[in-house]
Amino acid sequence: MADSLVLRLPDSAHPQATWLLAGGAGHSPESGPLTLAAARAASRALVVLVPGADVLLTHAELPPARAGMKLQQLVPYALEEQLAEDIDTLHFALGRRNGPTRASVAVVARKRMDEWLAALRAAGLEPAALYADSQLLPHNPSHAVALLEDDSVTVRTPSGEVVMLAAEALEEALELALADPATRGLILYAGAAEWQRHGAAVEALRERFEALQVQRLAGDALELLARALPAPEAINLLQGPYAPRRSLIAGWRAWRWAAVLLGALIGLHLLGQAAELIVLHRRERALDAAIAQVVHTVLPGQSDAEQARALMAERLAQIHSSEAGGGFLDALDALARARTATPATQLKSLSFQAGTVTLSLTAPSVEVLNQLTQAIGRQGWHARLTGGRLVPGGFEGGIRMRRGS
Repeated sequence: MADSLVLRLPDSAHPQATWLLAGGAGHSPESGPLTLAAARAASRALVVLVPGADVLLTHAELPPARAGMKLQQLVPYALEEQLAEDIDTLHFALGRRNGPTRASVAVVARKRMDEWLAALRAAGLEPAALYADSQLLPHNPSHAVALLEDDSVTVRTPSGEVVMLAAEALEEALELALADPATRGLILYAGAAEWQRHGAAVEALRERFEALQVQRLAGDALELLARALPAPEAINLLQGPYAPRRSLIAGWRAWRWAAVLLGALIGLHLLGQAAELIVLHRRERALDAAIAQVVHTVLPGQSDAEQARALMAERLAQIHSSEAGGGFLDALDALARARTATPATQLKSLSFQAGTVTLSLTAPSVEVLNQLTQAIGRQGWHARLTGGRLVPGGFEGGIRMRRGS
């Protein structure tokens, strides 16, 4: 991007920001406080890279785009079941469509967005674009591209999928890259210290790739990432409530017509709610009749519905307490609740013995199984991965869970 400043915000491994003047030769990265970068950004477009570890890159299934449809408003609900956090605390940025109904999405905590923008504006910086640095890793149509930096590894597959893991999981990250059918070779970028620590693990997989190239980085990876700009496939996080002010002003006329249409939509919505309420009342009466029939069948002679409900609850409690303190049923309940946060998992087998449940599941990645074990732990159970292996289309692993946190 000509005549622009590319700035990379600090993370836990880098206490200071780094920046680079783009569009000219001979410029080297600089680092320091954001106030120093502000002097370089004068009269230049500011492109900010934020830590990729804080941004979830995923896809959402959305209806075909139609005139007047605000797809960005639909994204949170399309992904709600896949996220453990409350969608009201998250910011969703919409990227390119990958087909008529599939779109790329970046998800980040609103708190982090507010922190980043507050720090930039406190230094007198106003970004024109905000990207996750992991999305600017170079793309190669036949090679997986990996960046080994400090305590993390980022891998971009030939199909464009980005995976970011801890450096200790380097072998797993490269195995995921090999799972892409288009992967022929590997291009690895690493500093001297990172290669010294993890080079042996890479060399151990050399035979799995048709070609392996190692590019040594002299310092920060900002120069490598800045080469990808402009990046049409990268998702600019400055959307919706975080869109630049000038974009909001320019779009005011469209919003004015949208307000008129919104009023009409609210009127139709109220009419629809009234009709739905009438239908629900009818269903409620039918349900009451069905409950009365069940009570008459299970408890002959019992006409008091409230008393019948209490008797039914008492009998169910007796049945529940008779099954080894409810251990198995409690385990199933904990597993069912945990899987609502990780719906992509598929249960293959389950066994219960002496208060311990052993599960075999498949998931898109080992990270998803780790999320499931954490979700089980929040239900008051101790859960841990007992092993696993890569399978076509994902990862197969075992989880053992027992009562206790």
